[in-house]
Amino acid sequence: MVNIQKPQKILFEINNIEKIEKLDKEVSEKDDNFNNKLIEHQNLEKLELYDIDFKVVKFDKCNILNSKLEKVSFMDVIFDNCNFSNSSFQVSSFVRCEFINCKLSGCDFTESIQNNVIFTETNASYSNFSLSRLQNVVFENTVLRNSYFQEDTFKNVYFEKADLVQTQIFKTSLKDIDLSNSFIDGIVVSMEDIKGAIINEYQAINLINLLGVKIKE
Repeated sequence: MVNIQKPQKILFEINNIEKIEKLDKEVSEKDDNFNNKLIEHQNLEKLELYDIDFKVVKFDKCNILNSKLEKVSFMDVIFDNCNFSNSSFQVSSFVRCEFINCKLSGCDFTESIQNNVIFTETNASYSNFSLSRLQNVVFENTVLRNSYFQEDTFKNVYFEKADLVQTQIFKTSLKDIDLSNSFIDGIVVSMEDIKGAIINEYQAINLINLLGVKIKE
């Protein structure tokens, strides 16, 4: 595994981190930059954020549901124990970000850029990563059931004990990607896309249907 760059935590230590009391109020009153902020215990629904930059920010125990955070830039951002279920991050970028024990079920990451991003102990089932570019990204102990990867570009993407059951992958090459310790039962993928992926013997039996053959008992 390549060395994934985590959020620069030293920046949190040396900079004066300001706590935001009410994110929705701050967004309406300030400019489009949020630097050196602590955003915690926010409970919001149908929040709308567009063209905003978050840099050196920690979201801690926030519930931001059914919201739109589109064309948003996240750099050196930590999401810790947050719930963003059914929210849209379309055309957003994530650089040196970390999701820790988060709920991202039903989230839309379409046309996003993910660069040096770590998802750990996170539920991202029914999420959509289509038309995205993922580079140096790790999904560790993360649930991706029924998620979508369509026409994505993968470079140094790692699935470590990830749950990819019934995940749908189209026009996205899995060459050299190690799936051997992840769950891929019912995965929907073409022979062209799975070609070159690293799988175990049990997974190979489950994927043999791609060859259009039947196993005689």
